[in-house]
Amino acid sequence: QVQLVESGGGLVQAGGSLRLSCAPSGRTFSGAPMGWFRQAPGKEREFVAGVNGIGDRTEYKVSVKGRFTISRNNAINTLHLQMNSLKPEDTAVYYCAARQFYSGAVWTNPNDYGYWGQGTQVTVSS
Repeated sequence: QVQLVESGGGLVQAGGSLRLSCAPSGRTFSGAPMGWFRQAPGKEREFVAGVNGIGDRTEYKVSVKGRFTISRNNAINTLHLQMNSLKPEDTAVYYCAARQFYSGAVWTNPNDYGYWGQGTQVTVSS
């Protein structure tokens, strides 16, 4: 059974940092695009950051560009999201996602991802 397990969420003050990690199990996603999405209460799930299969292309939601960094280590099948200068509006449940097939592109639509983690809560206090 394929699982994506997120960790690293928590409560932090505005201006602080958190590092999210995603550890897939059941198969390797080396070469498959992966991404981070988030969902705040009462809002739709939205794209935050994505990386292509080999890790040389990334894309970000405009509001997090320059503050968040997505990275992957295909050797150990992990994905990370370094979040700096956090703001209260970053508060949400953050999800790791992976596409099924290999690709050199970055995908930003949640409907394009077939595997999802259970989510990790990030709360930023003002």
